[in-house]
Amino acid sequence: QVQLVESGGGLVQAGGSLRLSCAASGGTFSNYAMGWFRQAPGKEREFVARISWSGGSTYYPDSVKGRFIISRDNAKNTVYLQMNSLKPEDTAVYYCAAFVGGNHYASTSYDYWGQGTQVTVSS
Repeated sequence: QVQLVESGGGLVQAGGSLRLSCAASGGTFSNYAMGWFRQAPGKEREFVARISWSGGSTYYPDSVKGRFIISRDNAKNTVYLQMNSLKPEDTAVYYCAAFVGGNHYASTSYDYWGQGTQVTVSS
């Protein structure tokens, strides 16, 4: 079973950047495609990015495309989310999870969720 721990969140001004990390342990990290989701207060969990097990394929929703970049280092069992040109509407708790099959936009297609890291973007 994979355990995931996110880090790197914080407070940043609009237009700034942050890089989130998600460290995996307890399983074969390179077997899994990985995803990032976010959840703002009172809202549903939202898909942010997905990367294939090899890192060769990535997917983003239009809301973050061109601003966020997902990457992974299988030697370090870590997946990253580089977030640029941040906007106040990016404020949320960000989670990483392992993709286990299905529609990659759906949170139900993922398992082994981390505890999340808070990102707050001030205007």
